Amino acid sequence: MSDLNSSIVYSPTDDSCTDRESQDHGGGNKKLRRREKNRIAAQRSRKKQTQKADKLHEEYEKLEQENTALKREIRKLSEEVKHLSEALNDHERICPLIHCAMNFVATPRRHPDVLTSCLPRDDQSEVS
Repeated sequence: MSDLNSSIVYSPTDDSCTDRESQDHGGGNKKLRRREKNRIAAQRSRKKQTQKADKLHEEYEKLEQENTALKREIRKLSEEVKHLSEALNDHERICPLIHCAMNFVATPRRHPDVLTSCLPRDDQSEVS
């Protein structure tokens, strides 16, 4: 009988051995599941970051185009202002209303005829 006692073999039905194995396997599975969740979360985070960067790049491109269009409009309007200023200066040199003595009078004009009084009349231009 002593021979039987000395050769104790652990069988899979041994509770102590099965508990340790299940803890090791259970813990390993838990660890694997946690790693998998973390991997998926990291992928989602990287994807979100990439989408955000793409969106910012698209917005940047749109703003660059808008900026270019606005600069073009500024150049166009500046040219128009220059042209209109030149036209006004040319007109001021020949405008009879600007050179009329009545424009320097402080009294308010009451009749629209006052403006025409500064303009040369057909009969006055013939006399002069």
